[in-house]
Amino acid sequence: CTIYSPKDKQLCMDYDRSSGEGVLPQEYTLIKLRIQDDFISDKLKNYCTLDDVYLVAATLRPETMYDPTNCWLHPTRDHGIFICTRRAVRNLSHQDFTNEHRKFRVLAEFLGSELFDLPLDALLSSYKTIYVLPMLTIKEDKGTDVVTSVPSDSADDYAALFDLKKKVQMREKYSIKESMILPFDPVPIIYVEPYGNLPAITVYEKFNIQSQHDYEKLARAKDEIYKKSFYDGILLTGKYQQQKVIDVKKFIRDDLITSKQACIYYEPENKVKSRSGDEGIVALCDQWFIDYRNESWKEEARHVLQQLNVFSDETRQNFEATFDWLHEHACSRSYGLGTRLP
Repeated sequence: CTIYSPKDKQLCMDYDRSSGEGVLPQEYTLIKLRIQDDFISDKLKNYCTLDDVYLVAATLRPETMYDPTNCWLHPTRDHGIFICTRRAVRNLSHQDFTNEHRKFRVLAEFLGSELFDLPLDALLSSYKTIYVLPMLTIKEDKGTDVVTSVPSDSADDYAALFDLKKKVQMREKYSIKESMILPFDPVPIIYVEPYGNLPAITVYEKFNIQSQHDYEKLARAKDEIYKKSFYDGILLTGKYQQQKVIDVKKFIRDDLITSKQACIYYEPENKVKSRSGDEGIVALCDQWFIDYRNESWKEEARHVLQQLNVFSDETRQNFEATFDWLHEHACSRSYGLGTRLP
């Protein structure tokens, strides 16, 4: 996978970008949340059987999928058999998720509010059925706009869940029944010292967060526990309980894929703009690459660097960092000067 410009129909490397230099593809685990049979929208029934309509949520933390309490959607954005945003399906179509490579068909479009209160199967959760609920702070430029809610480990999720629990008017505005929200409490998934087995609630209370719109406090809360949860957290549930998250994340992801509850999906880690003004995506390409992973090449490059006067430690460190992260690099273009490749 590499960054690609659909408008230019070729790879979008650093020198092809007006912004986003150095941005690489980022791997997500795409979680498939199945809509229960009797609740599939009439807009879709003509196109599908009753067992293959999913809301798909992109996550960087598949190990937290053991106990979601609900699924979030933004109420005013369009979605729309995977149900996700048009921006996300544009990426998906370039990663062989559609019948015809790089093309997709929109079967129906929904506002998020049209999907609220849908019951979903949550195969790994303590709650056998979870519901689609409104979250007002979902970012448009990341993921699929579908978000799994893990309020035990995400202060943002806990804040949004608590808003719905305590604000009757908010529930009434979006026609959310009490039975879809009040019985659903955070379930311990990861123990994080010194925050306990519900770290999100600990930092929510520590920073005196009042709502999902306390952006600055929520950002501080995330900064405090996110990496610590990943590197030091101990799983409390599932097949890999009592093991460190960092040691088993890949195994959990692979188990979800093997059981067909998830798949791998890529997006640029940050926004990329090509010089033609197109937004970059991640695509599978029939492309020639130079493989810079070869350790003997890297050792030769490091040896040469030691003999060079690069005039500053910062420049030397930048070279060394590039040697470490550089792997495959696309080397064929559809325009410009160069040597023709077979």
